[in-house]
Amino acid sequence: SQLPAGSLQLTLYQYKTCPFCSKVRAFLDYHGLPYEIVEVNPIMRKEIKFSSYRKVPILLANAGSPLQLNDSSVIISAIKTYLISKRNSLEEIVSFYPPMKTVTEQGKEVFEYGNKYWLMLDEKETKRVYPVKEVRVEEMKWRKWADDWLVHLISPNVYRTPREALASFDYIVREGKFGTVEGFFAKYMGAVAMFFISKRLKKRHHLQDNVREDLYEAVNEWVKAVGKHRLFMGGTQPNLADLAVYGVLRVMEGLEAFDDMMVHTKIQPWYQRMEEVIQKA
Repeated sequence: SQLPAGSLQLTLYQYKTCPFCSKVRAFLDYHGLPYEIVEVNPIMRKEIKFSSYRKVPILLANAGSPLQLNDSSVIISAIKTYLISKRNSLEEIVSFYPPMKTVTEQGKEVFEYGNKYWLMLDEKETKRVYPVKEVRVEEMKWRKWADDWLVHLISPNVYRTPREALASFDYIVREGKFGTVEGFFAKYMGAVAMFFISKRLKKRHHLQDNVREDLYEAVNEWVKAVGKHRLFMGGTQPNLADLAVYGVLRVMEGLEAFDDMMVHTKIQPWYQRMEEVIQKA
């Protein structure tokens, strides 16, 4: 759907190397939506001091009145609904994704968002976007898979060894918003910290000793789900599941884990098609 120029002003608060932020950028880029980026300093986070929600991504959207959207999947579902549905204001659409306070296994209070994989469309709009029910079910299933499983394979793989951890933090410091001294300490102390944290994550998510095997299995599972007879899970064009999986995997580009994934899995043809279609958009 095309929007009148300037009718939706967007500002994305992000860390460039965050997979959830990358998902949102992939979605906005594919839909040709212009947006400003504010790179958040991951240590001080003063750029988001205006918000009681302290994670990224945060999307500030102005479609007549300013609005803050939190959680990558809520952002994507709400904006996609807004692009398709002409009935509701963006403010009303966002109200369909209420935050709910829950407690994690570790006893930490977090916000979860109801309905976040649903597009809030009427029957006619739903038929247009999802001609058969199975298409919608499949898209939601794999969007959730990207959040609940695929994203948890990134850290254990990019911080797998001390050398890989250092290379990853070198990239993070180069791409992120750090001062010179802060960047130096972040690179070396962050690499050490994330190497040990990645071991905890490996245990928490019950990963194999060689975490690459989990990454390869997950990626090949995705390729198998897309199948040989579709360019994308969405058919001739990517759907929201394609954009989510691509956004998550893209943060490993330039790192050893990414190169290994390209060599040892069947992801490359699909990944290249995603790159081309987003570049074109």
